[in-house]
Amino acid sequence: MKIAVFLPNWIGDVVMATPALAAIRHRWPDGEVVAVLRPYVADVLEGTGLVDRVIEWNLRDKTREASGWRLARRLRRERFDVAVLFPNSLRSGWMAWLSGATRRIGFARDARRWLLTDPVQVTSGGVPHPVLDDYLELASQLDCRSADHRMHLATSASDEACWREIRARRSDVLGPRPYICINPGGAFGAAKHWPSQSFGELARRIVNTTDQSVVVVCGPSEREEAREISEWAGDPRVVSLSDEASSLGLTKAVIRHATALVSTDSGPRHFAAPFGVPVVTLFGPTHVAWSETGYERELHVQLDVECGPCQQRICPLGHHRCMTDLSADRVFGELQTLMQQQLSESRMLDDHDDRSAHENVAMARLSSPN
Repeated sequence: MKIAVFLPNWIGDVVMATPALAAIRHRWPDGEVVAVLRPYVADVLEGTGLVDRVIEWNLRDKTREASGWRLARRLRRERFDVAVLFPNSLRSGWMAWLSGATRRIGFARDARRWLLTDPVQVTSGGVPHPVLDDYLELASQLDCRSADHRMHLATSASDEACWREIRARRSDVLGPRPYICINPGGAFGAAKHWPSQSFGELARRIVNTTDQSVVVVCGPSEREEAREISEWAGDPRVVSLSDEASSLGLTKAVIRHATALVSTDSGPRHFAAPFGVPVVTLFGPTHVAWSETGYERELHVQLDVECGPCQQRICPLGHHRCMTDLSADRVFGELQTLMQQQLSESRMLDDHDDRSAHENVAMARLSSPN
């Protein structure tokens, strides 16, 4: 079985597609799974083993060599048995049809039903619901039924080494110290952003009231925002990575080793769950239900405003109250709540381990012939 999976265009959506990819891999362990994806999301799946190869589809490259027809010819040469379309676009349906895949599975949206051999009906009627479940539904059409919502990520040796080198270079404030990670911004649009000043106030509260440092990660478009957060915090223990060579791999490594993550509703927010890192997610214009994953160590923070959630990239009313009215005190309180929950869980596990050890000793004594 040779399967092409057309992956979503957003980083967070690719992470939320990993349970479906895992279901496909489990059902077809000897099959070849080839991901067709945008170049900027390729690093998300590195090291997971969920796909065998990737074929990049770069819409920003306007050269003849990168044309859609050239990609279509390449896909046709692959002779795929099945194409699974995670995006709902007409463009992805058209490319899957051009690929010549024997079966083409996708949601019957955007007038593309005729391009699909297995059109899946949309039953939600636009009601907000977890997109992760939609992806699992697509996988089930390939006889890959699963209710497992666990997401999958990995870090490469080079990304881990890069983060160790940065920590060693900044050993005065990082070194072996625990840290909380901050992820600002979001490619969706300005409406998802929490003000840099608010992030700076939060970072200052963290370093002044805990033994933690703060590390601010960023993508290329959030460098200035990351610098502003560090400047507003006004404390050397708040470290911005704005001057480092940014990559998704480095961001994964930073989040993997963090005590906790505070993030806007952007892609790297979903890096926390696969690594078991507690996360406080700040929601503004987006509905929580669309990106719900059921991760038990995540707290959602969203103000109840009369105009939201509006799902708009830029505030249509110009005030952006859903984010600007969210105080650093409120977010710090939610972070404390999350960390207390984590501490309680750890103590319960320690107590359980202690009891188990005592029980094992008692059982050993009972079973001893002496």
